[in-house]
Formats: sequence, structure tokens, C-alpha cells
Amino acid sequence: MCAGAFETAPPGTGHDETSPAGAGSGPSPRGGSLRCGGGHSFDVAKQGYVSLLDGRSGSLRADTASMVAARARVHDAGFFTPVLDAVADRACEFGAGVDKPVVLDAGAGGGHYLRAAVSALAESSAVEARGIGIDLSKFCARAISRGTPRRAAIVADIWRGLPIADDAVTVALSVFAPRNAAEFARVLQPGGGLVVVSPAADHLAEIIEPMQMLRVDSGKSDRLQAAFADGFEIVDSSPIRSVTELDAQTVGDLVAMGPSAFHADDADIRSRAEALVGDGTVDVTLSVVVTTCRPTVRS
Repeated sequence: MCAGAFETAPPGTGHDETSPAGAGSGPSPRGGSLRCGGGHSFDVAKQGYVSLLDGRSGSLRADTASMVAARARVHDAGFFTPVLDAVADRACEFGAGVDKPVVLDAGAGGGHYLRAAVSALAESSAVEARGIGIDLSKFCARAISRGTPRRAAIVADIWRGLPIADDAVTVALSVFAPRNAAEFARVLQPGGGLVVVSPAADHLAEIIEPMQMLRVDSGKSDRLQAAFADGFEIVDSSPIRSVTELDAQTVGDLVAMGPSAFHADDADIRSRAEALVGDGTVDVTLSVVVTTCRPTVRS
């Protein structure tokens, strides 16, 4: 995978040097291409995203179109609003006063948290904030790139390196996503920050068993602390918890949007949700830990 500065080349034109994360500059115009310093060329899809996959990540599972749609409905229902607000607030803490801040969301899903962070920065400081969303799924990338040129969408495997130049990112987000700590440390600017959201043990506790969902690993928090022990200073770690009444549609969508969906047919998910909730509602707990970190000074 290529990292660092790219050149953009719309069809039939010359190209100007730019970077996907440099000083808030965007990707090439839709229908164009990106070229790295090594001479590799990557087409920008008509939906506005660029894929940097080369086939070596083909065994990994990526979100499907139905998963992206289910996640959007859950966000529309407001279930994750406390997390969106927390991510936006933390992004403003790190990005306030920075000229043209760049927000990177690695494992961005449909871009909900990226949009919240970029919008909050733009509104709070009246700055030209830009966002970059990276995900393994082209359907996620399509969702990220809709609506505004202030967000760039990249399909890439974050375990094979972030396609971002050194010290180019003001705020990095990792929300319910894999965390490549070494790469976050490399791309963050001095004084920048990383915002990590991970589920707590009681997250979705009321529906885990009846909906046959995957459980949160009890050692997840310890592994998070260990992953960032080298290269980061943990600034804060705060729990966020709320309980919301959800109908059968939204309960089913909570399952259909995540990794449990790879292990069940949609019809089975919907049937379990109807059996659990019926025509009424059920209380469902949102419980996460929001951890903020700063990169330590590199020698």
C-alpha cells in the first residue's frame, strides 16, 4: 500500500501535487485518479472514493451495503447520539485553534463520527476542517463521500499501513474499529490527538443473548491500554452510558449493522427481534469508554 503524497489527475488534464491529508487538501475530482510517488495509479470511483486495495486483503470481511444501511437507521433513531456528541467534543479539544485541521477516521464505517467531528470543528472555530475516512468496505466509502467535498473516502486495509503522510493529521478517530497504534502515532501531528471509542462489558446487554450476538471480550480494555502504552500518553478515559427504548426494527438493525450479521441471515435476525420486542419496545443499554490520547514526542 502506498503512503505519503499523491498527485491528482482528472481525465484528460495534467495533475497537481497534493496529499490526501496535507493541509486539508482533497482528493482528485471525481472520475480522476491518484498517483503516488512510486508511479502507481488509483482511479477515483464515480461515487467519489478511491480504493487502494491490491487483492492481498481479500480474506478480510468488509461491511456490506445492507450493514451500512442498518447502521444508518440506528443512527437516525438516535441511539448513538451520546457517542457522536462525545467524539465531536473531543475533536474540538484537540483541533481548536488549528489552521485547516484534518480529521482521520480509520475504520470509519458510514462516516457518522467523521461527519460529527468535522462539523463540530467547523462550527466551533469557523475553520476549514477536512475529513478523511478509511474503511475496508466500498459501501462505507460511498456513504462517507456523499454530500460534501470536505470529506475524502479511501478503501484500504489499515493493518497494512495508513495511506497518509507523516504528521499530517490533527485528530484521529477509532470508533468501534481496529486500532493500528503505530500508524496513528506516525500520522498525528505534534499536539494532535487520538479519540478511541470501545464497548464496555454491559454494552447492548439486554439483547446480546436473545439476539445471539457476539459478546464483548472481557480483556478488550486491557489490550487497549497495552496497545497505546508505547507511543501515546493517555489523557482521559471516560465512560458513557445511556438506556434507550427501541422497537423491533432498531433492535434488528443493531444486530444487522455489526459483525454478528456475518453469522446470521437477515430473516433470522428480524424473527428474533420480533420475538423479543413484538409491537412494543425494549430498554437497550449503550455503554462505551471514550479514551483520548496524545502521541509522545518521537526521538
